[in-house]
Amino acid sequence: MHARGICKVLNGNAKGWEEGELVLANPGWSEYAVLDAAKCQKLPNLEGLDVGVTQFLGALGGTGLTAWFGINEVARAGAEDTVVVSGAAGATGSMVVQIAKHIIGCKRVVGIAGGVEKCQWVKEHLGADACVDYKSASFVEELKRETEGFVEVYFDNVGGEILDLMLTRIKRHGRIAACGAVAEYNKDGAEGYGIKNWFEVVSNRIEIKGFIVWDYLGKAAEATKEMVKATREGKIKIDAGNETVVETGFEGVPETWMKLFEGGNRGKLITKLV
Repeated sequence: MHARGICKVLNGNAKGWEEGELVLANPGWSEYAVLDAAKCQKLPNLEGLDVGVTQFLGALGGTGLTAWFGINEVARAGAEDTVVVSGAAGATGSMVVQIAKHIIGCKRVVGIAGGVEKCQWVKEHLGADACVDYKSASFVEELKRETEGFVEVYFDNVGGEILDLMLTRIKRHGRIAACGAVAEYNKDGAEGYGIKNWFEVVSNRIEIKGFIVWDYLGKAAEATKEMVKATREGKIKIDAGNETVVETGFEGVPETWMKLFEGGNRGKLITKLV
């Protein structure tokens, strides 16, 4: 099973690598791995920042880059835009909220998350103007109220019913960055939620673009520098609240990762093998 990880060097014959050094690599789901040194990355220097190394698997790693390129290059959000972010308390969504609000300076940022506690965190900690609880019985009415006048940009992490509803809340010529569909991943064709408001895409000339972060790897180094700079300036908050680290033995990895589909994590879900 493919997985990015932070690994400790135990032994090797490659020059420039020391025993005990921490590296970013692709060990997969394994306790030990023999890796090509050329495909391993030494952790960047974060001197002066109170940031744990696990953030290189999340906010300063692939999920942070996904947020950066999704909101900047795919959705092309600007200061004049209102942006809605689903999965706003998740690894990618929490970074999208902060980038949109504090770096791009979008006019209004509205999050969607599950539960009162998560919504409060998205507003008070991340800086969203509003956050709507999709578990609330009044979710549809609340979302309509928070998107009164309709919105220019929707960053979609969930797909399904929420995507279908958001198609009715997008302005003419609006943009949707299609990043994920966590609500649909474990469903077969018969169980999947069929989009019912597709004609909104046609009538309102809505642009929907799917993307994967690997499409932008050539720009990753510069984007990482910008995110670290924004963190130093206090525009992005990266702390223990941005990740959920679960300590477990190797046999507990599958059960831990099922939390992704149960809303059991806030920020990046990380397994620490013990």
